[in-house]
Amino acid sequence: MRISEQVRTILGFYEADSIGVRTSLARLLMHGELGGSGKLLILPVDQGFEHGPARSFAGNPEAYDPAYHYELAIAAGLSALAAPLGLLESAAPRHIYEIPTILKLNSSNSLASSPAQAVTASVEDALRLGCVAIGYTIYPGADGQFAMIEELRELTREAKSVGLAVVVWAYPRGGILQKQDETALDIVAYAAHMACLLGANIVKVKPPSEHLSLSAAKASYEKHAVLRDSLKLRVEHIMEACFNKRRLVVFSGGDAKGDEALYNEVVMLRDGGASGSIIGRNAFQRPKEEAMKLLANIIKLYKGK
Repeated sequence: MRISEQVRTILGFYEADSIGVRTSLARLLMHGELGGSGKLLILPVDQGFEHGPARSFAGNPEAYDPAYHYELAIAAGLSALAAPLGLLESAAPRHIYEIPTILKLNSSNSLASSPAQAVTASVEDALRLGCVAIGYTIYPGADGQFAMIEELRELTREAKSVGLAVVVWAYPRGGILQKQDETALDIVAYAAHMACLLGANIVKVKPPSEHLSLSAAKASYEKHAVLRDSLKLRVEHIMEACFNKRRLVVFSGGDAKGDEALYNEVVMLRDGGASGSIIGRNAFQRPKEEAMKLLANIIKLYKGK
């Protein structure tokens, strides 16, 4: 596998990780239409667990089939597919060599009354399925956050010991946080920084809003004139919080939105220095032809076209 200079530079940020982990990151970064650019476009399909099957797939019934997501991600030239155990098991044997995969090790569901996740797969499962990485969600702010952090510590140690990279979904919620605080700039930056401190190779966060949540943080932001009046500037701050741009950070696509709104958001992410996007519902809830066009246009935007 030939490595571009951009990817070689990024891999240099992970010098403390093993050759195996860096090889896994290289596979991700060199795959697909964005391969070699230093950018990532990942298809996550954990929404069936999180929101239920009808909310996730009824708008595009083809998406009930696990193979559909593999086929979409491969045909669109995406960097990777991320999903829970059962989805990967169902279709991996047919597509194992065609796209890197990330096994999501924990999941929540809409029937829970408070933010929590259950571990639903193992590092051994990720190896068995030929994955390049594990994925794990933490909820900074939730009552169970410290147990999740300790669990992530052990899974990170185990995954890295066998050459798998670690992707952390850093989603603040619960505790003192109100709904609007979950995407507040100071809170998203805090959560992303926590993920980096916990050893994440790749951090996933939501695009931050201009809102500031914590009074102590607000005073610091104002004292040091941290600019936040555009998404581009807010993304720059998130990247700065992630070891001064020395960690890969991908931003979620969020709730379903129109094409132009999504393209405008991707331009701001790109211009702010984001490592890429991880877009699920905005892709697989569309008919395949529309999804392919959407993803192709996002790839062009990340290429600067």
